[in-house]
Amino acid sequence: MGIKFNLRKTADILAKTLLLSATLVFMVFFISLIYFLGYLNGYTSEGESEGVTNSSTSYLVITPVPTEVPAATSKPKVVTEKKSTYGMSVDWGGPQLWEAVNKRRTEFGVNPLRLREEICTLASIRLNELLTLGKLDAHQGFTNLAERRPDLKWIFDEFAVMAEFLAVGGKTPQETVGLWENTLGHKQLLTGGEYVWGCIYSQSTFAVAITAY
Repeated sequence: MGIKFNLRKTADILAKTLLLSATLVFMVFFISLIYFLGYLNGYTSEGESEGVTNSSTSYLVITPVPTEVPAATSKPKVVTEKKSTYGMSVDWGGPQLWEAVNKRRTEFGVNPLRLREEICTLASIRLNELLTLGKLDAHQGFTNLAERRPDLKWIFDEFAVMAEFLAVGGKTPQETVGLWENTLGHKQLLTGGEYVWGCIYSQSTFAVAITAY
């Protein structure tokens, strides 16, 4: 009685084990079959229709960003620069500016300046200094000229008052006169009737006018 019971129990365990094993095998087979069919379907629908070769490697293609700026479709606006006449060569000089200054003084109702050679010596020196410097010096070279050139001190001692007027950049003698006329303090060159003597030197639009009385 005990032996029959053990055999039956053993047979039941074996049957359950076989059934479980068969079930697992069937499930593995079924899953593998679904995967295989899906693979075939994907390869056919995607690979062949798109002309993709049979390869298991995929590549990420990065389109390079152009480093050059595309040319503008519209024409660039042309900006015309006004050329400066500062220090440029012109076809006029001291004699023409001397005439323009005296003409304007007459128009203002004052006496024209009379030429003095010793004043021209100072004007010549000052013009050369400004041309070398390449700019106006705010009259610094004139105020200390007697100290720098003791041999010229007698010229300063000869007159009660001497004044220097500077300009640069005028395209014409008349424009240079206009620069003096429209600059505070320099208009006296044109309206100052107290000035009797003078001399003017000019080159490359740099102008030096020295007056005295």
